[in-house]
Amino acid sequence: MAESEADTPSTPIEFESKYFEFDGVRLPPFCRGKMEEIANFSLRSSDIWIVTYPKSGTSLLQEIVYLVSQGADPDEIGLMNIDEQLPVLEYPQPGLDIIQELTSPRLIKSHLPYRFLPTALHNGEAKVIYMARNPKDLVVSYYQFHRSLRTMSYRGTFQEFCRRFMNDKLGYGSWFDHVQEFWEHRMDSNVLFLKYEDMYKDLGTVVEQLARLLGVSCDKAQMEGMVESCNQLIEQCSNSEALSICRGRVGLWKDVFTVSMNDKFDTVYRQKMGKSDLIFDFGL
Repeated sequence: MAESEADTPSTPIEFESKYFEFDGVRLPPFCRGKMEEIANFSLRSSDIWIVTYPKSGTSLLQEIVYLVSQGADPDEIGLMNIDEQLPVLEYPQPGLDIIQELTSPRLIKSHLPYRFLPTALHNGEAKVIYMARNPKDLVVSYYQFHRSLRTMSYRGTFQEFCRRFMNDKLGYGSWFDHVQEFWEHRMDSNVLFLKYEDMYKDLGTVVEQLARLLGVSCDKAQMEGMVESCNQLIEQCSNSEALSICRGRVGLWKDVFTVSMNDKFDTVYRQKMGKSDLIFDFGL
């Protein structure tokens, strides 16, 4: 599968140069040269994978998964650098060689589309938790994230950024393809498909699903305690100074989208998701 530089003349070259294309999908530059190695990455049956499109609630999900799988205390999680415990497969640090040698059970994250994940994962090895988020909230959060990073060099308007999102011109490719690929595999025995909004609507069910997938046995009282601990994590995340711009808030898009932008987004959404039975609640 060929790699090629991604450049769109209508956008700033310094922003475009941050990406390259692999098999028709726009990816961050640190993925260059390692896609074959990722495809051949060895899995273990005890692995726990968290896969998301960027800004889909990865930070909160990883804390909840860590709590459920490790029986950790929410206050303890709040004090630790959780990202060190759950490295991202394709990131430059710590690197594939280090991740390969981690002690079991390994907890690994990735933003890669389903098709680019290790072949062994496609064959049912390891457990995979995928989380999808309302795309309107996601694109607002993704825009704020890009604006906060000097390394991204993005200085365009939100309207321009949203248009890029709708035209599949951001890192990790099309959100529409990303979520639909995993939705098609939601019934695989090793896959759990979650929605970010459900952590706020029905946390109990989400925790029960996670415990079932991860093989965590507990009675009713223990489950209630686990749900309460996860709720504490959500409250800590919501009140964190790191979220002062509210990137994780449900319904974020309503404060940013104009009527015209919303109409255009809905049109594109219907075109790209019209044949899918995956539904998001935009009313929250």
